[in-house]
Amino acid sequence: MTTNQATTVGIAAIGTYSPEGYLTAADIAEASGLPEWIVREKLGIEKKHVGGSDDHPNEMGIKAALDCLAQTDIPPEEIDVVFCTTEEWREYFLWTSGAHLAYEIGATNAWVMDVHARCATTVGAMKMAGDMMIADPEINTVLIAGGYRISDFINFENRRTTFLWNIGSGGGAMLLRKNWPRNQVLGSHLIADGMMSKHVIVPASGTVKFPTPEAIANAEFYFDLVEPEVMKERLNDVSMANWLKCVDEALRKSGAKADGNLYTRADLDFLNMVLIKPSGHRDMLDRLGLNEEQSVYLGHLGHTGEQDAMFGIREGLAQGRLKNGDLMAIVAAGIGYVWAAGIVRWGAG
Repeated sequence: MTTNQATTVGIAAIGTYSPEGYLTAADIAEASGLPEWIVREKLGIEKKHVGGSDDHPNEMGIKAALDCLAQTDIPPEEIDVVFCTTEEWREYFLWTSGAHLAYEIGATNAWVMDVHARCATTVGAMKMAGDMMIADPEINTVLIAGGYRISDFINFENRRTTFLWNIGSGGGAMLLRKNWPRNQVLGSHLIADGMMSKHVIVPASGTVKFPTPEAIANAEFYFDLVEPEVMKERLNDVSMANWLKCVDEALRKSGAKADGNLYTRADLDFLNMVLIKPSGHRDMLDRLGLNEEQSVYLGHLGHTGEQDAMFGIREGLAQGRLKNGDLMAIVAAGIGYVWAAGIVRWGAG
């Protein structure tokens, strides 16, 4: 989204929810047979929240949305659109989760849509919401909210999927408001590469193969990396370059600074990045010219999919690392594969 002088879009509030249950690095080491130090240091998992029997995905999104609304005086009746980001694994298949979420939080005047780009969804939804608010004079407030419980699909006996073991459970929400005076959403950019679209899948989960009792017994109702060498080579070749292109393009689309020059990586103050392994996180910081004090690492919470963006803001503020006036890059990627970056001027900058 590119802002103009007439209309801007700001983040009015964010909300999060984490279930009480969690797995520690020691738990994962015991279940997988990997040494605990590898789980902690290589995979970056201190612990991760996982949903219990009562922690249903859309309900966690509702709790995050209510937390978000509690941070602002904007009543739910003023929400014009709800983009529900609750993952496909939710209470029921073939269900419009957003209608339920909007009803439960009192957004009685909103129309709704479920949106999905895996862990890149929040950035994509921010772009759609911002562009809609600029284009449509009747849309002033958009809620992005959803829940995530993909931890149910992690098999610690499958070493091919170690890069997914940090996946946990929780909910996140973000309220966007037209001409909000703080936390201005600037540019964004997304890239898709379908070459790897069938590499990370749950083999028995749809019309190609139903999750029959036999398939479930054969561990086919879990995530699997079905072409490990092909994907590893391709992902290593393109992933960091695509992320950096997204950041650079999002900066370019963010408009000019007060001095008339365009934003560059040198202007960034804070990295809000989806949870990946520690070495990748450090690599991204280095390439953006940032240090570890200019970011947060979510290894004590787990990877909550597209909701990581809200947890990154929450933890950045709590740890004093995201400050008023900071230029923040929200960086994410979703299996399929989609890469995304959004730029936000935090506070009253």
